[in-house]
Amino acid sequence: MQATVPTSEQPIPLGEPAARRSLQARVTWGDRVVTVGGNAPVRVQSMTNTDTVDVIGTAIQVKELALAGSEMVRITVNTPEAAEAVPHIREQLDRMQIDVPLIGDFHYNGHRLLTEYPAMAQALSKYRINPGNVGKGDKRDRQFGMMIEAAIRHDKPVRIGVNWGSLDQELLAMLMDTNASRAQPWEARQVMYEALIQSALDSAAYAVELGMRREQVLISCKVSGVQDLVAVYRELSKRCDHPLHLGLTEAGMGTKGTVASATALGILLQQGIGDTIRVSLTPAPGEARTQEVTVALEILQSLGLRTFVPSVTACPGCGRTTSTTFQELTQQIDHFLRAQMPVWRAKYPGVEAMKVAVMGCIVNGPGESKHADIGISLPGTGEAPAAPVYIDGEKAMTLRGEGIASEFQAVVEQYIERRFGQKTAVS
Repeated sequence: MQATVPTSEQPIPLGEPAARRSLQARVTWGDRVVTVGGNAPVRVQSMTNTDTVDVIGTAIQVKELALAGSEMVRITVNTPEAAEAVPHIREQLDRMQIDVPLIGDFHYNGHRLLTEYPAMAQALSKYRINPGNVGKGDKRDRQFGMMIEAAIRHDKPVRIGVNWGSLDQELLAMLMDTNASRAQPWEARQVMYEALIQSALDSAAYAVELGMRREQVLISCKVSGVQDLVAVYRELSKRCDHPLHLGLTEAGMGTKGTVASATALGILLQQGIGDTIRVSLTPAPGEARTQEVTVALEILQSLGLRTFVPSVTACPGCGRTTSTTFQELTQQIDHFLRAQMPVWRAKYPGVEAMKVAVMGCIVNGPGESKHADIGISLPGTGEAPAAPVYIDGEKAMTLRGEGIASEFQAVVEQYIERRFGQKTAVS
């Protein structure tokens, strides 16, 4: 076919996220330091859904979330009993050698709890303050100030976490009145956007005025709609350089929550907006809490911002692949790689960047396998019962028979040992 459209004289720009522009905060526990913002990686955060008073149950869930990849875990601190439990949760985690920083989530009575339970305030690595739930009228500034004073006293960063479900009603009413007097009033949603941003920025400015370092004040403005979140954070990022925490609040269950979170966070992260993320999934009955961490990791890895586990490329299947063999092998390899990563990460530096392809027929199978570090092209319907294996772009062998799955898994292990094991030996 003869080309009729002229080619560009300039190369097409590479697809990559824009650079972030925020200050850098430090969240610590013991010798563990998690940097947030600036040139640090985008961090993954999650939250427990246990009763914090249940020390053992909460510590176990924090451990599960940390092992799944959460770099900070938030826990609810809502009662004196919960406040008393926090140091014991920290002790349990330290015994299990889980050094993940704990974040305390405070609403309504945080000023009292942080003042009256100093052991809890010290055991936490960061505080989340919702300015809409700090207090009303004259109490608001005083109670907010008490929380900031505790953060300064214990040298802890804070996140000013505004949520449109608990927005400062006094501020919202004032902005609504201002809007009513405009010659061309804004839409109600636009007024709410402004209320979210003003609440966060006013609170952050007051925290700095009270003595907090600017870089130790993080901000979030969470909503539950994708377009609303994108609009708010685009504007918020223009008006401050505080590290920003992203997440759809009440994202929902299963596919809906996953897709909505991935869409919203993907758009913002691609534009260089966001320093920490949380995917707020509602677990299905019996589903592990760690699912929200898995989705967050996949979002960052899909954007090329971070690598956590070897990626598995697999075709969706078509009329050429009526057998389920490639589906079963793909699932088996994916589960195998994820299960081995806690060991491999320490033993084989760089293994998380490996690319594996499991393809179902001859159409794209050999090509995709060559692009991967290691790939296999399984026989499609009517094709010869042979599965060529490609390693580093070259055909290395052909597998046949009933044991293709186990044989390919062994080939993957041998490849990892040969390629990534050498790095350990050199170091």
